[in-house]
Formats: sequence, C-alpha cells, structure tokens
Amino acid sequence: MKFYSTNNSNHQVELAEAVIKGLAPDQGLYMPTEIPVLSKELLDKLPEMTFREIGYEVIGALFSTALSEAQINELVDHTLTFDAPLVQVEEDVYSLELFHGPTLAFKDFGARFCSKLMSMLMSKSDRKVRVLVATSGDTGSAVANGFLGVDGVEVIILFPKGKVSELQEKQFTTLGQNITALEVDGVFDDCQKMVKEAFLDAELNEKLLLTSANSINVARWIPQCLYYFYAFSRLPRKDKKVAFAVPSGNFGNIAAGILAQRMGLPIAHFVAATNVNKVVPDYLQDGLFTAKPSIATISNSMDVGNPSNFYRLLALYGNDEQELKSQVSGCYYSDEATVAAMQAVKEKGYTLDPHGAVGYLGLKNFMGKNPSYQGVFLETAHPGKFRETVEKALDLKLTLPERLAAFMDGEKKVESMQNDFQEFKSYLKTLK
Repeated sequence: MKFYSTNNSNHQVELAEAVIKGLAPDQGLYMPTEIPVLSKELLDKLPEMTFREIGYEVIGALFSTALSEAQINELVDHTLTFDAPLVQVEEDVYSLELFHGPTLAFKDFGARFCSKLMSMLMSKSDRKVRVLVATSGDTGSAVANGFLGVDGVEVIILFPKGKVSELQEKQFTTLGQNITALEVDGVFDDCQKMVKEAFLDAELNEKLLLTSANSINVARWIPQCLYYFYAFSRLPRKDKKVAFAVPSGNFGNIAAGILAQRMGLPIAHFVAATNVNKVVPDYLQDGLFTAKPSIATISNSMDVGNPSNFYRLLALYGNDEQELKSQVSGCYYSDEATVAAMQAVKEKGYTLDPHGAVGYLGLKNFMGKNPSYQGVFLETAHPGKFRETVEKALDLKLTLPERLAAFMDGEKKVESMQNDFQEFKSYLKTLK
C-alpha cells in the first residue's frame, strides 16, 4: 500500500515518507491508496476479541505491506495500554470514554502510535527529527508525553497564548528534555498556518528534518479508527442501527471513524458536532466550505476555523459530496447549550467535559429524529482537564486523578513568539 496526496492522487509515497514528511509537498494530506475491507467473519467475531486483538487485525490490514507482523504487534501493544470503556448514560445512549491514557485525552492513542512508529522508521538514521505541532489543547499534551525522551526526536509545540486551559498547558510546558513550547500571540489557526509554512519552506527543509504529529500525519490519524471498532464490538444491542457523534475541531477523529466504516464496520451514520466554529456543519448544510477566523469557546480544543482534515472526509467518500452528506450530518452548539447539557447529564449521574457535552447534544438531536438508532458519543477528555469550566457549570469541586494533579506542580517553561512566520523560521534556523 502507498499513500497519496489529497491534492494530487498521482503523488504517491511509501509509508515511511508519509510519516516522516507528515504533509505532502503540495500541502495535501496523505491517504492510503487502498482501504482494505475486513471480512464479515472477522467483523462478527469482534465482540469476542480483546482491544489488542482487534488492533492486530485492523492495523495489520492497513500496514502489512510496510511492516512485519512483529512490528505491527509491537505498535499495537505500545499503543493500547489502557482501556476505552463504553458507559451507558441513558437508554440506547453510550459514552465512549477515551480519557484513560497518560494525558487523559483521546489523542493519547494516536500520539503513542505515532511516536513508536516514527522511532521504528528512523531507527537506522543518524538525523534528528523535529516534530512541529500546533495545538488548541489536547494535541500538545498527548504528543509531548508520547514523544518524551524518544531518542533522535525533538518536539516543538506552538500554542495560542491565553486560549488553552491551565491544566492542558501544564501537560506540555513543564516537561523539558526534548519538548519545547512556543507561546504564540494569536489563535490556533495561526499556529497551524506557521507549522504548514515551515513544512513548505525549502531553506528550512534543507537544513532540518521536519515532520508533524498533528492529525494531519497518517501515523497520528489512522490508529484512532481502533476505538470505533472496539466501541462497536461492545454495544449490547445488535438489532439497531448505530450512530456515532463526534465532537469535532480539526476533524481527524471523525475521519478516523469514517475510515473504520469504509473498512466494513457497519456504522450507519456520523454526527459532526461542533461549537460555534461551525465551518463543516455550514458546509454540510449549504455545500460551501469557507474557512473563518476561530472563535474562543469553553470547548477550546474545537476552536478551529479552518479544519485540515476536511479534505480527508471528502477523500474517504471518493470526493462524492452527496454520499458524504448522506452519511454525515453536522450541528453546532453555543456555550450556553453546552453548559445546560452538562447540567442535565449530571442529573443522570454522569459528568461530561465541554467537548463530550457537544457530542452528546449532537447525538440526542440525531436520535430525536431517528428513534430506531442506538448511539455513541465520544467523551474525548477527562472533565478535570477543564476543571474551572466544569466546576462552574456544575457547582461542585472535582477531584483530579493523581496523574493529572501531578502536572499542576510542574514549572511552566515557554518561549514567547509573535504571530509571524519569519520569527518562527529564524528560531528554527538556530537549531542544530
């Protein structure tokens, strides 16, 4: 299997180049040239399989032409060291808890997979890899912790000043070692733009080996499909169609779910749920994709006005807009609606973070119109990562998990930077 650019299907590379380069030279995202379809026999066996056993099969189907069976097993074993439990919130409504990893966010799955695969692919090289990451919150912490101490790799994280929760910041600004944090006077989209410009800068790429660990990188994006297979396998009812509602910012997570669907997982519908940064819901409604400046909300990891993975959504459906719109619906919610959902669900005995609340609202809206479904919404981060927002909304004191609380004791170390690519380029040129 090779990987092609979403901007030019004739540009194809091997797995190693797709992972190490991150972004295609024409700024397209890499996609597998073929999507393997799993057999019905295997899909029927999923409920009897462990998370890792599912992982061996799915990753094996995708990467067996580039990696040995031993490498695939090692990758999966390194990635799936924690559970992703499916928790019933109300009748036919389930929360897929993706916050049981090291940084208590769904991106731990992709970050661990990416760091392990990258180290495998670079094991015989004497060049240092610089991983450039733009983050609106959880990506930075997951990548920083996933790559911490990895030989031959330096991680440089750009984040928007004052627009990331204190706890999220602490998870990537206190680590030191091979992790550097740059605080940019701008918004997430500015950080993402600077990273993309660096990848395309000939002078920088001649001097440095640059790559990404955002979801634009196939090694961060693809492994996220695993928890869709796992969640589906754990649903108790087999007589109802299934919908997944995904809180969406850069749209890598929902694209991974669609990848699972294209591999044969019988997910009947996806709900792309966003906050007021509603570029994709607007597109699904009127057919126009128009990037806009991002707006700050209490669900800050979704504050993205120009989501990179939008073009993966189209590619997964063969650039057929009508098929995409028949399989995916979009919706968006204000901060006030998000808080109200958190309060309503707390009365049912379950605590949501702001992003999970948006997913819950999207699922309930869809199921209200389609009562024959059962649904799963993704709870993408532990409520404690947004402690101030959750405590204010629910009028309670949260007890942080011990590993989360430990980050708060670390000393924040950052370098400040203007929203200026030339300043960022000058900084990168000083690296050796």
